[in-house]
Amino acid sequence: MDLQSRISSFKSLSAFLDCVANQKEDKVEKVLKKKYFEALELIQNLHFKNGWFIEDFVKFQLNSIAFACSGDKLDNWLAPYISKIIQKISKKVAVIMAGNIPFVGFHDFISVLITGNELIMKLSSKDEDLPKFIIDVLIDIEPEFKQKIFIVEDKLKDFEAVIATGSNNTSRYFKYYFSKVPNIIRHSRNSIAILDGKETNEELEKLADDIFLYFGLGCRNISKIFVPENYNFDSLFQAVYKYKHLADVTKYANNYEYNRAIYLMERIKFLDNGFFMLKNDFSLFSPVAVLHYESYSDISDVEKYIKSNNDNLQCIVSRNKNIAENVLDFGKTQLPELIDYEDNVNILDFLISIR
Repeated sequence: MDLQSRISSFKSLSAFLDCVANQKEDKVEKVLKKKYFEALELIQNLHFKNGWFIEDFVKFQLNSIAFACSGDKLDNWLAPYISKIIQKISKKVAVIMAGNIPFVGFHDFISVLITGNELIMKLSSKDEDLPKFIIDVLIDIEPEFKQKIFIVEDKLKDFEAVIATGSNNTSRYFKYYFSKVPNIIRHSRNSIAILDGKETNEELEKLADDIFLYFGLGCRNISKIFVPENYNFDSLFQAVYKYKHLADVTKYANNYEYNRAIYLMERIKFLDNGFFMLKNDFSLFSPVAVLHYESYSDISDVEKYIKSNNDNLQCIVSRNKNIAENVLDFGKTQLPELIDYEDNVNILDFLISIR
């Protein structure tokens, strides 16, 4: 299977996922019609196995994947590497995937396969069904991928490189365990937004997406905001109200009630709108249903915070594009492009460099 065949296959997969996410039955290729209806059923039932995987968020992830590979994006992503990919020798690359959001490891998945390598996958028990289904669809599109994808249930073995994503504790273990082979080891990260108080209602509603999509469980979700001193939170509370329905999801509601009870018992001050809390806290990480905030009198204080926490930041959102590198617009954190590499480590450079 040559590079162009792999590119064509992922474009077909992307088109299929777009049809599933947006229920475009009439646009589905005839050979994938059965898979289309199987996908709809799977999406409706994933939450029975993982309560965080509600239908809306699974569809959003599929749409995000389709968006990343749409148009010429796949070709443009690979354009600087074409000759190197064609010349490279296939390697066995193990990928240990997280399970915090639906098929969170798709970027690793496509990167390993598009560069012609064999993929040895260790899936999270929290997210097995969706990746396996998407693999089946890809193999239906291009059967030769069956010889390139291997799912491992037990111990990883016979690999030549590793890409692993885990918590801060597991990442330290990964670094030790996989130290003898080329590796990318990722740890927990969080994202922040910097407000200036002049944001429009539309911008704040987009910020709500950055906060609440996937219940805030992704590293690209905003877990903390910086606001000017004496900031009025009324507009923000109004903007996030469109996510009030999350209170009907048991796992989210349980986290909200638990954290609220802890704050009340410990007499910790917080702001509350009935399903979501704002807490003044220095910490970058915030629990589910809670958003941390910190006030600033001078923007240079925020710049210092960013520099000192750079290794723990995934995304920065702000109207102020000069406050850091690669600052995103509101509403863009969960629509990453293929060139948006986790931890700012270029995975294509890594995969091509494996000897």
